[in-house]
Amino acid sequence: MAKEYDLVVIGGGSAGLVVASAAAQLKAKVALVECERLGGDCLWYGCVPSKSLLHAAGTAYTVKNSGQFGINYQNLDIDFAKTIRHVEQVIATIEPHDSPARFESLGVEVIFGRGEFINRQSFAVNDRILTARAFVIATGSRPFIPAIEGLKECGYLTNEEVFSLTKLPKKLAVIGAGPVGCELGQALARLGSQVTLIAKTAQILAREDPEAAQVVQTQLEAEGIEILRNRKVNRIEVKGEEKVIWDGDQELAKVEEILVAVGRVPNVDLLNLPAAGVDVGKGGIVVNNKLQTSNRKIYACGDVIGGYRFTHAASYEAQVVLKNALFLPAWRGHYRVMPRATFTQPELASVGMTEAEARDCYGDQVCVLKQEFAGVDRAVAESHKEGFVKIITRHNGEILGAHLVGTRAGELIHEVVLAMSYKLKVSALSNMIHIYPTLSEVTGKAALQLTKQNYAANKRLQGLLERFFALRRRL
Repeated sequence: MAKEYDLVVIGGGSAGLVVASAAAQLKAKVALVECERLGGDCLWYGCVPSKSLLHAAGTAYTVKNSGQFGINYQNLDIDFAKTIRHVEQVIATIEPHDSPARFESLGVEVIFGRGEFINRQSFAVNDRILTARAFVIATGSRPFIPAIEGLKECGYLTNEEVFSLTKLPKKLAVIGAGPVGCELGQALARLGSQVTLIAKTAQILAREDPEAAQVVQTQLEAEGIEILRNRKVNRIEVKGEEKVIWDGDQELAKVEEILVAVGRVPNVDLLNLPAAGVDVGKGGIVVNNKLQTSNRKIYACGDVIGGYRFTHAASYEAQVVLKNALFLPAWRGHYRVMPRATFTQPELASVGMTEAEARDCYGDQVCVLKQEFAGVDRAVAESHKEGFVKIITRHNGEILGAHLVGTRAGELIHEVVLAMSYKLKVSALSNMIHIYPTLSEVTGKAALQLTKQNYAANKRLQGLLERFFALRRRL
């Protein structure tokens, strides 16, 4: 039986939009099914609004602290409702790029509705049965809500509600100290909220290099954010106008609002995946390295498969799926070089192995190359001396990973990402010419540490050079 479409994409977030637009431009017949609105979490509740809010909050922080530059500003007034309108305006400016009209102009048939698979090769939506040569599931994820006694009854915020606030909470507790919790906690604190950050782990940003995470923690605490680590929230109750948060019998905080930021869960519940023969694991839909599900005609990418829940990861996976689903399934996803960033101030960006992971794999072959931002003139000039770059290599110069914490770390890490992507040695970073004075010098200075370390360890070479110059002085 002839198939109606070359490709049916289910989910209109970052991954689904990349697949649908590229496939249509390649002249494939494409249907895009979305149950709400195009753009996904990134546009409406994630990257776009959070970075807009962070920028506004950063501006407030700069004004508050301008006295160090001899610029005195008194009686700072923050109109939080106007700040939120700025966030909404940014979303409205970017939204047309993800609009149904744009995708329809590319040749994509956009179908709004909630559908489900009825068998291994058919998807039902709006009283229609869609058939295709291949399907792509890109339904994303949603905030995970922990089973905390009293949480539902007292009310809470997630990233899906926080950008709709019109009044700044005077006191806010953030449950979860990952990237979302740290970013939004700092932003709202800078705008005037008294913030308590509650982490169940021993360090905030638990996935990151401990030394780098400590730099972020130090800054958050310096800004007045209370950080409670190794705490497990198990009960919340309402007392008057306040919500009281408990860890066992210990009262952790009394606040006006609670922001829950403890992870994500994949959106797989309503797709009737068993009928399609698609297996689901703990983290999401199970896929192979070609991003095929257990039904080889159905692919999945983005948050719905777990793994790296970043917009750029979703876009990368979409490119792998596109080639495999439209042509031959010959392309594999590779994650050796998958960068990430937390956009607090200072920013924290990472790629590849941590120092501990590298030592587990390579033992004494590992070299740690570190450069403080305080040793970079541009950082000193701009009063952004906190933080460092740490590059993890082998003795032969192979780059295993990098961890940057400091101003603009999310931008600066791409030099290392490029080197790792093309399997360049760390000497490629130290040998290239960096403009002076720029922040990017920090990467070259860090890379140069391997040469210095190797020289310091090579006593024979030092002896030869000493005799060489002694001889030249006698001639």
